[in-house]
Amino acid sequence: MTDLLTRLAGGVVVSCQAYPGEPMRHPETMAQLAEAALLGGAVGIRAQGLADIELIRRRTSAPLIGLWKDGSAPVFITPTLAHARAVRSAGADIVALDGTRRARPDGRTLTQTLRSLKADGPTVVMADCGSVDDALDAAEAGVDIIGTTLAGYTGERTPTSGPDLELVEQLTAADLGVPIVAEGRYHTPADVVRALQAGAHSVVVGTAITHPTTITSWFVASTKENRTR
Repeated sequence: MTDLLTRLAGGVVVSCQAYPGEPMRHPETMAQLAEAALLGGAVGIRAQGLADIELIRRRTSAPLIGLWKDGSAPVFITPTLAHARAVRSAGADIVALDGTRRARPDGRTLTQTLRSLKADGPTVVMADCGSVDDALDAAEAGVDIIGTTLAGYTGERTPTSGPDLELVEQLTAADLGVPIVAEGRYHTPADVVRALQAGAHSVVVGTAITHPTTITSWFVASTKENRTR
């Protein structure tokens, strides 16, 4: 695990995901995005879905954070032990799962999920958290990495238009004993720099790099704003 974390330190992890029904929702497309991101200097990839994880694992050797979005809110990011095991088997180096304190579909606690998962064999787990309390509980449960992925999405913190840098600072100050990975609404290089300066181990960037529909909408919105002036 030490080597894996060293490879991620101070770098950008690119999240290659597409929403259901979108033209780019295909493993081949996501694998190509991953390869392109790595050519650009990404230190790792975050991918969703077993087929995507499997193909990206075959195509690349970079650290791969895998997750499986399934079901409906509130807990849908690798929501059960079975999902976590499947993500690991698909080839993920790091299994990302919901790290909040909310009830899970299979009735297990985060601690129980981790114990069972790690009992199978060495597994690096990233907890996608939404608050300081989530992170404190996740660290106590035994996760290896804490992400700010769900900041602003669980009702515990006020949603921000950009990244929740305050949460990164708070988690760094809490000295939880595990790396803090900044994720969620990181849209510019300046955002990434600020997160690293705040103490983040690495930063996950998704939409701003791999979601052309949203990127296009930003540019289109700017033209509309210009017309109203």
